[in-house]
Amino acid sequence: MSLRSLKFSLLVGGALVLGACGDDDDGGDLESLDQQLVINFADAVVVPTYNQLATRMVELDAAALALKNTPGAATLKAAQDAWFAARIPWEQSEAFLFGPVDSYGWDPALDSWPVNRTDLDAVLGNSDTLSQTYVSNLQETQKGYHTTEYLLFGEGVTKQPEDFNARQFEYLLALTAELKAVSGNLAASWTTGVDGKAPYRDTLAKAGEAGNTVYPTVEDGAQEMLGGILVILDEVANGKIADPYDAKDANLVESQFALNSLSDFTNNMRSVENVYLGHMPGVAAKGLSMSDVVKARDSALDMRVKAELAATITALGKVPEPFPVSIKDPASADEIEGAQEAIRKLHDTFQVDVKAVILP
Repeated sequence: MSLRSLKFSLLVGGALVLGACGDDDDGGDLESLDQQLVINFADAVVVPTYNQLATRMVELDAAALALKNTPGAATLKAAQDAWFAARIPWEQSEAFLFGPVDSYGWDPALDSWPVNRTDLDAVLGNSDTLSQTYVSNLQETQKGYHTTEYLLFGEGVTKQPEDFNARQFEYLLALTAELKAVSGNLAASWTTGVDGKAPYRDTLAKAGEAGNTVYPTVEDGAQEMLGGILVILDEVANGKIADPYDAKDANLVESQFALNSLSDFTNNMRSVENVYLGHMPGVAAKGLSMSDVVKARDSALDMRVKAELAATITALGKVPEPFPVSIKDPASADEIEGAQEAIRKLHDTFQVDVKAVILP
């Protein structure tokens, strides 16, 4: 069992039952309204997020090739910008790290951290041909986002075009090719299916239908939604922030090379927001959202959840950049701890109040 899977089991603990009120505008029965919830979540949140991720990885791979072919300040910045852009949909997917991303091991293959720079330098120093296949078989901390970040940014965004050598370009292009392949498979696993398996979108959207062994009931699908929210809120407050802050160790900071940590954390909050509201920004909702269910039963709670979501993003925005420096600065302690407090408060609201309201 993965760490995230273990956290999921501990935090959620037991099935959830999501239902809409009888006087909902749609006028459907309890079961049909429940299924609308998971269908909308799959179609307006998960699938478009993963499609965007796959598209941006293609763009990152192309930008890395352009950098190799024409090294210079402009192509380096373009490749770095493409990394930043590809990071957004991934971090906004972290409230639903279940299904194929978990079962195929794509989460750690894409995003293991902290990376061991000694191990990365060992790859650069050997004489093996650095193909995509070779990279695919490396340890998880020798590939993925953060190894690519290390090559593109150096320590604290210090990388210059002239710092690259042929071996680094070979490693970089093998990494981005693997990122493109994994993210493409991840998107396909939800939309068309991989390895002969049905699209996971259908598996989730058909929760409760006869023969669905993954989600025998709609409640099982709903449990994934709330569980994913709880796990990422706990992880940001008590892992991503707490681990480096408590240890005062910048090596434990995620996205430390690009100084992108606070952006990562904010996009994790956006991920929770997207799941709760039932759509990505710019993507129309296709049915019932978790917010709709909560609002129908306790409109004050729905307003509170939205306010607390906004408060987490505001609190993270007050933490001084760069995060690897601020964790060691006593003057930043109030802001860092304030962000943790806001995220923990939101976690507890979902864990206790939202869960209680959506239980029938």
